[in-house]
Amino acid sequence: MQDDVLLYETDFWKVILIPNQAYLGRCIISLNRDCGEMSELTSEEWTDFHENIVQNLEFAFREEFNATMFNWTCLMNNAFKSHNPEPHVHWHFRPRYRENITVGGKTFRDSEFAHHYTKERTRVVSKDVLEKIARKVKKVFR
Repeated sequence: MQDDVLLYETDFWKVILIPNQAYLGRCIISLNRDCGEMSELTSEEWTDFHENIVQNLEFAFREEFNATMFNWTCLMNNAFKSHNPEPHVHWHFRPRYRENITVGGKTFRDSEFAHHYTKERTRVVSKDVLEKIARKVKKVFR
């Protein structure tokens, strides 16, 4: 989408920081090729996902924002709401925080910390705030 920020990209995956920052650092990680099922991922894609995506994102958000834990989900339900579904393997990444975090003058509070995330929760932030989050995270990527 127009206000998304490309946070990181490998040969296989793209990490997008999305405007809905109901959970500070919420990203979508999308496979760079057409693939509708996790069982179709190659060993190279799995290895890259673990070593370059999971490790980098968790390290960066823990280091820069003191994230306490992380929720990872791979849900493709929306693709099947269509008459002709076209699922695409992707992950949702939601860092979770015990403490409030302030970025770009905005304070983020994880009111459901230690509970399941709330899918309907939204907090759309400006492109400027998204870019501030991205800059902070990118400087500590390994």
